[in-house]
This record gives sequence, structure tokens and C-alpha cells, in this order.
Amino acid sequence: MVHHVALYKLRPDLPSGTLDEMIRRTRSLLLKIPEVLSVRSGRHIDEDCEWPFLVALEFESRAKQAMFHDDPVYLKFLVEVIEPYTAESMLMDYELEPGKNVKYS
Repeated sequence: MVHHVALYKLRPDLPSGTLDEMIRRTRSLLLKIPEVLSVRSGRHIDEDCEWPFLVALEFESRAKQAMFHDDPVYLKFLVEVIEPYTAESMLMDYELEPGKNVKYS
């Protein structure tokens, strides 16, 4: 199982309430994609955090994750939720099965 974590820095001039709407839109859009097993999105707790927006996704395999990247709903999510409101991102992938060679994830 693959766990994908995406951290985002927000643009400085966002209107209030934008982050809450981003969290809601992330969940409603990405849960429509069949390859996604779970979606978590949220905001920072620590006010000094430089990555205030989090998206965490789980996939059965890297192959399913690759299919996700080509899905039209994901592309819509990027255009409507990520690109207009974020300035920078950090993406990380993790294998969740102990002992499993990541080559076969």
C-alpha cells in the first residue's frame, strides 16, 4: 500500500475562508477517483508552520497511483484547488507494508 503526502505553501494574498474551502473541495473531488482508497486533508496546528495545507492519499499500489495522476478529476483538482492558491509543494511517497520491497509497491 502506498501513502502519498503532499504539503503546500499558500499564496500570501488569500481571502479568509479559502483554506477551509480547499480542504472541503479536496475531499469531495479526490474521493470520486476509484484508485484512491482514502483522502485526508487539513490545515496546520502550529501557526509557525511553513506548510499550512496537507493532502494525504492512500493507493493499493504505485500502478494505481499512476492511474490516479491521469484521471480527469485529479487534473480538475490541480487546476481549481492547487494552482490558484498555492505557491510551493513538497510531495512524498511511503510504502506502508512492513518487509515489502519498495520496488514492488
